[in-house]
Amino acid sequence: MRLISIELHGFKSFPDTHKLTFRSGMTGVVGPNGCGKSNIGDGISWALGEQRPTALRSSEMSEVIFAGTLKRKAMGFAEVKVALEMPDQNNPSARSEE
Repeated sequence: MRLISIELHGFKSFPDTHKLTFRSGMTGVVGPNGCGKSNIGDGISWALGEQRPTALRSSEMSEVIFAGTLKRKAMGFAEVKVALEMPDQNNPSARSEE
């Protein structure tokens, strides 16, 4: 199974829609402290069904929705879309690029 892309909207530190596309091979998410790198991993877990707030580094599930800032109002919802590729292991032509 391979992660193709993730799209976050209103989830934790992502009030606007952000889509990250992952090409085959190794991918790293790099950035300064506090930029939301861990929230990408939390978004994947949440989209795949994680329901424990502590597993998403929150004390309650409502905290995964963007809470707002002094300059930006809070969101009323959060959405995370994950695209996965599951190549057919019996069909070599259906395998992803490696």
